[in-house]
Amino acid sequence: MTTQPQHGSERTRILEAMDRLLTGQAIASDGSLTVKALASEADVHRMALMKRHADLKTLFYERVRNETLQAPESERKLRDTVTRLRQTVKDQKKEIEELRQQVTRLTLAAAVLTQMGDTPVTPQSDPGNVVPLRPLT
Repeated sequence: MTTQPQHGSERTRILEAMDRLLTGQAIASDGSLTVKALASEADVHRMALMKRHADLKTLFYERVRNETLQAPESERKLRDTVTRLRQTVKDQKKEIEELRQQVTRLTLAAAVLTQMGDTPVTPQSDPGNVVPLRPLT
């Protein structure tokens, strides 16, 4: 498959935009090290960069990692999301364990109350204003 002249021109613009972004000399974008900024800087539609020039997108991320010694912004966002989700899972596991312990305690309390229901309870004192809920036998 041969590269059409337009695609060759796009590739050249993308490579030049990549150099400008990595040297901090952006002229058509906000200068962030993202695919969106690269597409804007190269005056190429972002989906064209993602689909037709996926190799250049990969090259851009490799250069960001190697030349700036930092992870691309998308990777940082994903890492932050993973960290938040791991904390959420940890908190939920703790809450589940507490709920299991509470279920155990409530089950034991219900068993005790059920057992006590079989034996009559004799009041220690009979104040005049207390009415028993079930008749004493």
